[in-house]
Amino acid sequence: MAFLKRIGLFILTNILVIATIGIVWSLVSRFLGLAGLNSYIPFLMAFCLVWGMGGAFISLLMSKWMAKMFHGVKVIEPNNPNPELRALVNKVHELARRAQISKMPEVGIYESIDINAFATGPSKNNSLVAVSTGLLQRMNDKEVEGVLAHEIAHVANGDMVTMTLIQGIVNAFAMFFSRILANIVASNVDEKFRDLVRFAVTILGDIAFTLLGSIVVNYFSRRREFRADAGGAKYSSRENMIAALQKLKAVYELPIPPEEGATATLMISNRDKGGLAKLFMTHPPLETRIKALQTGRL
Repeated sequence: MAFLKRIGLFILTNILVIATIGIVWSLVSRFLGLAGLNSYIPFLMAFCLVWGMGGAFISLLMSKWMAKMFHGVKVIEPNNPNPELRALVNKVHELARRAQISKMPEVGIYESIDINAFATGPSKNNSLVAVSTGLLQRMNDKEVEGVLAHEIAHVANGDMVTMTLIQGIVNAFAMFFSRILANIVASNVDEKFRDLVRFAVTILGDIAFTLLGSIVVNYFSRRREFRADAGGAKYSSRENMIAALQKLKAVYELPIPPEEGATATLMISNRDKGGLAKLFMTHPPLETRIKALQTGRL
């Protein structure tokens, strides 16, 4: 489960959606006698593309609800009696206006010692920006503004939709190859076990190929971070953005690093990893991002 947390709530939701689609389709196709159509390549390709993209967009539509449920995010109303929380909402809305977002994002807070924040939602005009209590307690106003500007840049850039389109293509390939593999394996077993084997291999293949596909998704996620950093520097300031990343770097260099949030794909930080784990990183190393901001190479 810790592995799934590191590659993001969006990817986890997507895997569950795709696995559910695969199970339902396998049962329906068997009931209707359509299992043989799975070997018909043009039909299979069309089916995988439609349902692969569909699964990704279902995940996108669920993104705000899942984030609120998973993290226990409490939405802050603009007229909240707490002046600090009211100021947080005002700052997010001010940054959103600078980014020319017409409908203000929801602003939320969640309990966590981690210094982090994330943005999610199906569109730039239906979004959520949430921050941890740890971030508000351990960052100064300029650093907080840098973090918020980074998240607003994600919203303004439409990163959730972009990542959904990429995830949809990955889903389509995962579903296609899992069904090809299932038919190959099933054709080499006793006929009385063929349907069961095809069903099992299809579901396991959907999950395995989608996890492998997350390598591609996370590569694009890392590229989007540089653009969000540039946006954060634009909507706040380069100094605030660098200060926020330097604070995060100092925290993540502690002997006992903070917990990692489950909405990793759009969070502000992700500690560096070695070996193959780098392929599953949703963010570039903080040092690389700081240097990119300092040199203007974004």
